[in-house]
Amino acid sequence: MTKPAATVTPNTWEFLRDPMIKPTGFREYDARWRFPEEINLPGMTALGLGLGTQMRRRGIEPVIAVGNDYRDYSLSIKLAVIQGLMRAGIHVKDIGPAVSPMAYFSQFYLDVPAVAMITASHNPNGWTGVKMGFDRPLTHGPDEMGELRDIVLNGDWEEVDGGKYEFVDGVKEAYLDDLVGDFKMSRPLKVVCATGNGTAAAFAPELFERIGVEVVPSHTELDYTFPNYNPNPEAMEMLHDMSDSVKASGADMALGFDGDGDRCGVVDDEGEEIFADKVGVIMARDLSKIYPNSTFVADVKSTGLFASDPELIKNGVTADYWKTGHSHMKRRVKEIGALAGFEKSGHYFLAEPIGRGYDCGMRVAVEICKLMDRNPDMSMSDLRKALPKTHSTPTMSPYCADTEKYDVLERLVAKLVAKHEAGETLASRPIKEVVTVNGARVILDNGSWGLVRASSNTPNLVVVCESSNSDEELRAIFADIDAVIRTEPSVGEYDQTI
Repeated sequence: MTKPAATVTPNTWEFLRDPMIKPTGFREYDARWRFPEEINLPGMTALGLGLGTQMRRRGIEPVIAVGNDYRDYSLSIKLAVIQGLMRAGIHVKDIGPAVSPMAYFSQFYLDVPAVAMITASHNPNGWTGVKMGFDRPLTHGPDEMGELRDIVLNGDWEEVDGGKYEFVDGVKEAYLDDLVGDFKMSRPLKVVCATGNGTAAAFAPELFERIGVEVVPSHTELDYTFPNYNPNPEAMEMLHDMSDSVKASGADMALGFDGDGDRCGVVDDEGEEIFADKVGVIMARDLSKIYPNSTFVADVKSTGLFASDPELIKNGVTADYWKTGHSHMKRRVKEIGALAGFEKSGHYFLAEPIGRGYDCGMRVAVEICKLMDRNPDMSMSDLRKALPKTHSTPTMSPYCADTEKYDVLERLVAKLVAKHEAGETLASRPIKEVVTVNGARVILDNGSWGLVRASSNTPNLVVVCESSNSDEELRAIFADIDAVIRTEPSVGEYDQTI
């Protein structure tokens, strides 16, 4: 097989024969491309060859579990990747269609060292990608992705005899059994189960029924055309639909899942959308009563309440703010022995003894139901209202090309740090500090903050703001952060704003 080209003309002999891979698809912690515009099937085979070669060079036992999400093109892509893995001498255990956390679970269940999940994650149709890992429950971070990118793009793979294919049945059933355990609700609970017609539709309704939850289905028919909206519980379109379903059905809450089932979104009994970082604080409050003096990791997009909430402080909680991204967060939770990690995007990382440390929207859903069971006199809105009041934006993403976004961000971080060093204000308040672990989180003297970072997955910057005071201050923070962003002419329009 030849070294991959960045572009190959579609509908040609070469397009069916030669690998094409756009280099920007190798991202910080997974690989994503538009298919077939940015990668073709031979390109996917080259990726498999590279991944298998990487396993062998790292001395990893040559066995891998492979799954695919519910998209009409994911199976053909998986088979192309499998062909490459087998040509690298790898024993492939094909677990069939899956949500990403089922693939992560299969590493433990089948006792295999490696995993490759073919999924576009929460991206719309037309995207594809691979989430992969060698050190369970971790997935590739920047070092592993950089190494893999170099092997693949340089054609530096090795074909080895001994590759093997095996289809493994029953992993879905084992995964559901593991999620349910011996838990059964002791209070009545009515939940809108929202899957946006994505892969989670094959799992979530059955899971809820098995733990004794009354299910109100919302787009739970599998349909890879996504006729209603792209399943993404961070997008307001899906959250508003979940809210409407709660109000129409009188449900106790809605739980919604993204396209590959590793994220969970929550709407309470009053139809209020609770951003995932606030749900994380609610869960941390509950878990820190059972496990006092725990450490929780939160990503830099998340609320300041993990550090400032009086209940968490009373329970001895240590808050650790870390880099956004499922690989960064998983690794941090494992490294510092945290009980859980919470990401504003809806990825939650529940470690032993609750979970296994990987992000699983289904596990989060079960744990939220358990939380409600432990608080039988409280509604989800009661738990929300018990938190200190803050005002926050959704995740807002202005366009910025993949080839430019990191350079743009570097300049923006420097400008924001310079504002702090010059004693300038933001939203008419003094700047206390600028945290630069992942972009720039500008923290004001009252704990309010604004963040700008680069998206790891799409050609965008990411902006999030939170005020501990008022909606007016929130808007002022956003306006001042945006004013700095607008000094960069290559930054385009936002996908959504306040």
